[in-house]
Amino acid sequence: MSTKAERTTAYIIETVAPVFNKHGYIGTSMSDLTDATGLTKGALYGNFENKEALALSAFEHNSRHLLHAIDETLHTGGTALDKIFDLLAFYKGYDTFTQSMGGCPILNVGVDAQHNNVLLAAAVKETIKEIEGKIALVLETGVSTGELKIAVTPLQFSKQLFTMIQGAITMATITMDRKYLLNTIVYLEMLVKRELKN
Repeated sequence: MSTKAERTTAYIIETVAPVFNKHGYIGTSMSDLTDATGLTKGALYGNFENKEALALSAFEHNSRHLLHAIDETLHTGGTALDKIFDLLAFYKGYDTFTQSMGGCPILNVGVDAQHNNVLLAAAVKETIKEIEGKIALVLETGVSTGELKIAVTPLQFSKQLFTMIQGAITMATITMDRKYLLNTIVYLEMLVKRELKN
């Protein structure tokens, strides 16, 4: 059973996570946070040391949500190839998945924090590495069982695959045209079939 303080902290993080994700660290004012939560500045800072600590907790909240969804996708039954196709299917609906989060946390926070918040920028890089590692692990399993054949290392293939996915997310977000995402995923499905099938 969580305490009242723990519930308040969780409520604050869940409520401000999409606000920070949409407006960025610099672009989010204290009044944005007090308006969203209905709490005073004192109540917010009673739970968090400063705005940076709150922004970091907000990103980590969104990051955990994303990583959990990827884990669920990659831990379905089936072959390694099935899991990669399940991951691509997940990303086809990524814009819908991230809507409640205020958009893609990797893209939004990653770009926003690059020149103004070292801790946030580092947290985004860590999330990217974690996702690439999860994909690489599936590929390694497929190679070790003889199901997949990859011309490069599983991690290198994973990095390139994720780069193309994230690039498509970026273009779809900037242009507000989800065809960038959908068409790239369809292309990646063909690429995976051609490049990975043993």
